[in-house]
Amino acid sequence: MTLREKSLFVAMELSNKNWKMRLGDGSRERERTIPAREEALLFREVAKAKEKLGLSSTARVIFCYEAGRDGFWISRMLQKHRCECHVMDPASIEVPRRARQRKTDRLDARKLLQLLLRKVLWGQEEAYAVVRVPTEMQEADMRCHRERERLVKERTGHAARIKSLCILHGAVVKNPVKMRVEQLRDWEGNPLPDPLVEELRREQKRLIIVEEQIKVLEEQQVAALKKASSPTQDKAVKLGKLKAVGQQSAWLLSHECFGWRVFANRKQVGSFAGLTGTPYDSGETLREQGISKAGSGRVRTTMIELAWNWVRWQPKSALTNWFLDRFVRNGTSRSKRKGIVALARKLLIALWKYVEQDIVPEGAILRA
Repeated sequence: MTLREKSLFVAMELSNKNWKMRLGDGSRERERTIPAREEALLFREVAKAKEKLGLSSTARVIFCYEAGRDGFWISRMLQKHRCECHVMDPASIEVPRRARQRKTDRLDARKLLQLLLRKVLWGQEEAYAVVRVPTEMQEADMRCHRERERLVKERTGHAARIKSLCILHGAVVKNPVKMRVEQLRDWEGNPLPDPLVEELRREQKRLIIVEEQIKVLEEQQVAALKKASSPTQDKAVKLGKLKAVGQQSAWLLSHECFGWRVFANRKQVGSFAGLTGTPYDSGETLREQGISKAGSGRVRTTMIELAWNWVRWQPKSALTNWFLDRFVRNGTSRSKRKGIVALARKLLIALWKYVEQDIVPEGAILRA
């Protein structure tokens, strides 16, 4: 029996209110819309599709949907019912120019089903990339540093708000957390207006709360690293042994990149962070268009910051010498900024080899 004869393919376009389903066996298709998150209704439609398309009640069922706001619980739910599920990487899906002007859930569901058929039924592996689904525990482990990231942005916003309010009256604040609002004076040396004082106090209270929450999360990270009860945390501890790699960088890279994702080669590592080049080769024109930025922005930003730290704290490493020779000693400030991105990619690959193969980056210094 062929794969087409025994399989049902289901593409889902998800929204907050409805799920648009496109069901087919490779030759015939059906379209249905159900309320979002209605598990029983979903499998009722699957059973009906098997009957209408002449498939066995035990026929293989393969679902697909794009990774996004709904996360991975749908994939886990489908696997619980012994169905296969492809969580598609949206960045890997090609969009024809003509189709860019037309956007409906119906068209999207049809497109997803076509892609699923191309990959599974006709063996076109390049049709799209499948996102690796983390376990519930692995996904929960990523909550800590992501929450801290949001709180740090919030802290920056509160501090900037306090400083900007003071500057409007000629007052200068160096530390918004420790400032004494009642002692602030305007440009003439007079106390600030009462409404402004009250607003500053409210902002300071919010800032102090955020600071306390960040401190709690960082203490949780320290405790987890001391315990190191999982392979992911072991990798975070290992990364932290390298000088220039701080606690936050080690934690983020281990949980977002090295902890549970599997890379077959260095190209996949660079692509995951969106640090690979995008060449333009047409006719006699050949040039680089910069990095793809198609991967994890969180990992990419961390690696660029880490690359600057690496140059500072690992001055005798081979990576630092490569960067200095190629982009600094005979280059411009613009070439230095381009070079740091190239260094970030090389460094990410070096760290991957370090945590997976125990290969210390050449010339790198380990903490005592």
